[in-house]
Amino acid sequence: MRMRRKHNLDERLEAVSDLIIERTIDDLNMKTSVDKKDYIDFKEVFGNNNPVQLEIGCGKGRFISSLAKSSPNVNFIAIEMLSNVIVEACERAKKEELKNVRFMILRAECLQSYFPPHSVSRIYINFPTPLPQKGYEKQRLTNKKFLDIYKDILAKGGEIYHKTDNMGMFEYSICELSQNGFALKNVTLDLHHCGCKDNIMTEHEHKYTEMDMPIYKLEAYLAESAK
Repeated sequence: MRMRRKHNLDERLEAVSDLIIERTIDDLNMKTSVDKKDYIDFKEVFGNNNPVQLEIGCGKGRFISSLAKSSPNVNFIAIEMLSNVIVEACERAKKEELKNVRFMILRAECLQSYFPPHSVSRIYINFPTPLPQKGYEKQRLTNKKFLDIYKDILAKGGEIYHKTDNMGMFEYSICELSQNGFALKNVTLDLHHCGCKDNIMTEHEHKYTEMDMPIYKLEAYLAESAK
């Protein structure tokens, strides 16, 4: 089902435009646009040289705003495919007067066009659509196609944090990461009962926790041989 366009969307986006990094490459063909580069100048955007972290698929922004608030010496960029979705995340950050978070309306396939090589210290992939249907594997955010993109933009020592409520997706992610040069650490099959005290929840995670559903999490980093 198609999402209904939010009321006054254009006006709402304009009101938070200072938090949105505009994409400048007009080519909407993902196969050809990746060859075009217009790298973000993080120092110009944030006014400092703090490390940059990225959330892929920020939803309504609960996670990224809480994270930015808890880590004022880190800069955050959150991407989402739809302006209809990202506007609420921007409004949340604006209301909370967060200075260290920006947003982009962007597909993950296009990250290399805007993020300089080895510029991101951590990538968060929270509750991505599992896409279990046959033939959709290459669209999963932990597929090799995307892992190759992450390898390019991750800084030395960079990490991927991945959470999901879907065991099939989690098993798939473990296999893909392990087979494509990543090592794993802090893997848990029940995040909220493993003693982790610094976990920041997303909207989905809060709902699943109320339903007493287990949350799976892993942290991955590039093994020496893959750097």
